[in-house]
Amino acid sequence: MTDLLSYDDALAAYDPALGLEVHVELNTATKMFCGCPATFGGEPNSQVCPVCLGLPGAMPVVNRIGVESAIRIGLALNCSIAEWCRFARKNYFYPDMPKNFQTSQYDEPIAFDGWMGVELDDGETVRVEIERAHMEEDTGKSLHVGGSTGRIHGASHSLVDYNRAGIPLIEIVTRPITGVGERAPEVARAYVQQLRDLIVALDVSEARMDQGNLRADVNLSLAPKGSGTLGTRTETKNVNSFRSVERAVRYEVQRHAAVLSGGSSILQETRHWHEDTGITTSGREKSDAEDYRYFPEPDLVPVAPSREWVEELRATLPENPTAKRARLQAAWGFSDLEMRDTVGAGALGLVEETIAAGVAPQAARKWWLGELARRANDTGVDLADLGVTPAQVAEVQGLVDAGTLNDKLARQVFDGLLAGEGTPQQIVEGRGLAIVSDDGALSTAVDNAIAANPDVADKIRDGKVAAAGALIGAVMKEMRGQADAARVRELILEKLT
Repeated sequence: MTDLLSYDDALAAYDPALGLEVHVELNTATKMFCGCPATFGGEPNSQVCPVCLGLPGAMPVVNRIGVESAIRIGLALNCSIAEWCRFARKNYFYPDMPKNFQTSQYDEPIAFDGWMGVELDDGETVRVEIERAHMEEDTGKSLHVGGSTGRIHGASHSLVDYNRAGIPLIEIVTRPITGVGERAPEVARAYVQQLRDLIVALDVSEARMDQGNLRADVNLSLAPKGSGTLGTRTETKNVNSFRSVERAVRYEVQRHAAVLSGGSSILQETRHWHEDTGITTSGREKSDAEDYRYFPEPDLVPVAPSREWVEELRATLPENPTAKRARLQAAWGFSDLEMRDTVGAGALGLVEETIAAGVAPQAARKWWLGELARRANDTGVDLADLGVTPAQVAEVQGLVDAGTLNDKLARQVFDGLLAGEGTPQQIVEGRGLAIVSDDGALSTAVDNAIAANPDVADKIRDGKVAAAGALIGAVMKEMRGQADAARVRELILEKLT
């Protein structure tokens, strides 16, 4: 088992430096250099052609929408946009790389020298410098079969699916993030999370980490406390959740510190993150840029976006997600915790649309983060995929506000919506869910409750009005939750006081 130094001891002796490389898979209709569909989940090797397979004589053509998305991402990250840039060949052999090189960008990226203000949970903001955002293509995917872990070790054989080869990627690379000390894991998580929010707002990618649309590589090094230098880094590859980004940084800090304090040196290498055990293991020795033998791609012309085009794209940028959250939180009157929970549940847009349909902010939040979040969790789907729309939630709440439903009956309406029984109003009528406020029916139910609970009735006659709750409960039970509770209380007190 790998030795670890305690996190506090590690930070007492060493200063951490972070570097994050995030790959964003674009949602273009076709691949970066050919016309193959860029869709997820197709049959293996069904979305390939001579270009993305690297067959002799095949000539690539640049995807204009891919370039446009790269520019918009760069602008959103406060980057400068190159007036002229070109692609390069990154040469290395790997089984899922059909051409034995990756078409990427090296010393001439399309976007460079940017920054992002990353807001932490306590409101502190850390400025993260962006070195570059460049265009490249994805590789294929190796499937290791016959082992228990899905990794090559222990597998009996491997298969390669080239459907993903050639999918357009934007790689966003930070400069070293220093001076954050013990908050390094939190900064890493917040950066990736905020970057994902930005990508989603730009609508250039699904940015789903579970499907590999967004993948984070975590670089970490330690240097002696106060030295002002950078240590030898390791790169933990393809970390696939916000929580895991934070855990991977913390683990590597502790592992590096144990190695260094023991008198050994850190090996510059790539490492694999294991979600189940929360550890990293060695992958391969990390190559430096010169090892890839970059040279300009001879089959592609340079990209030279005009300044007019860049400004047209700048005009399409959405409101910054962080600024938008602050604006909405103030408008809705949510506490910091309520807003964090709303964002964390993936409900911000749903709540926003529900409020826009006329629902009070707290009521909209109640339904999405309570009843509907529970149902989404039970069925293992995202809130947005549950099958209930903001307009339907607004209609249900409107029926509650009108006195047609109470919250308990509204939950049955959501049952009907998920079962496809029609609109909320149709479900109320079809299931007979409307609240009964007719005095005749309510009076009979109240008389029955009084007769069945004489001791409670006597307490109310003696002035203990709080005891009316027991009789209200009995009436609600008899009327299957459809009685107007306020009117029931009035009738009880009229009859007994």
